[in-house]
Amino acid sequence: MDNITANELAGLGVGTLLLCAAIAAPRVDAFISASQRSSLGMCKRCGDLRMIACSKCKGVGLVKDSGPFSFNLVDDLVQSFEGAESKVKSISCTKCQAKGHFSCPDCSKISQV
Repeated sequence: MDNITANELAGLGVGTLLLCAAIAAPRVDAFISASQRSSLGMCKRCGDLRMIACSKCKGVGLVKDSGPFSFNLVDDLVQSFEGAESKVKSISCTKCQAKGHFSCPDCSKISQV
């Protein structure tokens, strides 16, 4: 890397900015939705649904039993489009007892008072 041009430097800067924006997007979305819920007088956490999704199984109730390093995006996409059964064994989520959700802690505090 003898000389770097202005275009290369700008491309690196824009790429870095896009990567940071992609990483921060879920947090920004959560902040915006919480502020909208509070302005409407709803529960900030669940939006008056009185339940929140399990963070381990993402609300499904099942977890893939495939080990920590066996993520395959192509197989997941093919299974979702074709509706094929998964080759990976699924086990019940132990965090939520296979329900997929918990009762909202903020709403349960209000109803107990």
